[in-house]
Amino acid sequence: MADNKEIPSDYDLDAKWEACLDLSLRRIVYSSLAGAFGGLLLFRSPVTRWASVAFGAGIGFGSAYSDCSHLFGRPAASLTPPKARETISSDDRHE
Repeated sequence: MADNKEIPSDYDLDAKWEACLDLSLRRIVYSSLAGAFGGLLLFRSPVTRWASVAFGAGIGFGSAYSDCSHLFGRPAASLTPPKARETISSDDRHE
């Protein structure tokens, strides 16, 4: 008899990769289309129109990367500034 064992959702990498791929494709396509539409409305030059499409695709990729890293349990790269080191004041150096 075959036991029907289900994989816990924390360890089901197949479902996570499928969800991440679906999310990534949708976000990149939709944001590229939004960039193309915005480029048609705002810009005359073909170069700036393509730049707005690329900008939209970059926003979609970054958004998808962030959500996929949360889906896999790893936080995205933190953009917090490094902690400042203590500085020696001029009065402390002469003593």
